[in-house]
Amino acid sequence: MLGKKSGRDSQMVVDALIGPQVVIRGDLEFAGGLYVEGKVVGKLVASEGAKAMLTIAENGVVEGQVVASTVVISGRMDGDVHASERVELTATARVNGNIHYQVVEMAAGAQLTGRLIHSSANEAESAPVSLKLAASNA
Repeated sequence: MLGKKSGRDSQMVVDALIGPQVVIRGDLEFAGGLYVEGKVVGKLVASEGAKAMLTIAENGVVEGQVVASTVVISGRMDGDVHASERVELTATARVNGNIHYQVVEMAAGAQLTGRLIHSSANEAESAPVSLKLAASNA
């Protein structure tokens, strides 16, 4: 699946990969494409102003909040998602948390325990301060 097209007209670019045997405990700040096949326990936050795409693979797990422009979930997500552009839930997605979105695509079979919350472009771009990583953690 790595390098496959995601969405209708965007090519998925992977700048960083968290492999299937990897468990990360802590917050991460990223830009570009982040592909999670392993497990992350902590916040995943895109660098401020950066175009960023987070993909959680079918066997991937994220336990924490996510902030990015585009989020594609095929695995398990426990926490809130804040996407300034787009969220895609594939048929194997299992989400426990609220999804703040501008555009959402949900395949038959995807499971969401939480709320879908449509946000204006201005609200989505300025994610809640509590979700942003402190400069001392970067």
